[in-house]
Amino acid sequence: MTVVRFNPTRDLLNLEKEVSRFFNIFENRLGFPKKDVDEDLENAVWSPLTDILEDKDNFFLKLDLPGISKEDVKISFNNGQLCISGERKQEKEEKEKTYHRVERIYGKYYRSFTLPKEIKVDDINAEFKDGQLSITIPKAEEIKPKELEIKIK
Repeated sequence: MTVVRFNPTRDLLNLEKEVSRFFNIFENRLGFPKKDVDEDLENAVWSPLTDILEDKDNFFLKLDLPGISKEDVKISFNNGQLCISGERKQEKEEKEKTYHRVERIYGKYYRSFTLPKEIKVDDINAEFKDGQLSITIPKAEEIKPKELEIKIK
C-alpha cells in the first residue's frame, strides 16, 4: 500500500509558486527587469499555522512549529516584511517498522507578514517555547488609541 500525503496548505503554496513562475516567464520575455525572488519562499514545502492578535499596545503572532528546535528557526525583518523560515528534518525510517500513514510535513517552511509602518521595529521580540513561536510587535505611539475626556457643559 502506498502512503499518500494530503496537505491542502502545500497545494495552495504550490499553486502560488506556479502562478508566480508563470508571470515571471512573461515578464522575462517582455524584457521587464528581473525581480529579486525570495529563495526561502521558492523552496518552501509547507507553511506554519499562525494566530494573529492585537491589543492596544502590540500585535502578536503565534506560530505552531512542533518538532522544531529554536536553532532551526530564522526570523528576519526587511522593508516592512517579517519573514519566518527554517526546516523540519525528517526522522530516519526504521526498516523493521511499516508506516501506514504519514501526515506530518517535513522539509523547508516559510511564512511572511506585511507589517504596518507604525511599529517599533527595534523592539520586536520573539520567544520559542514548547513548539510555539510567539512574536510581539509593539505599536508606535502614533497608532495607539488615545482616550480623550470630553467635558459636559
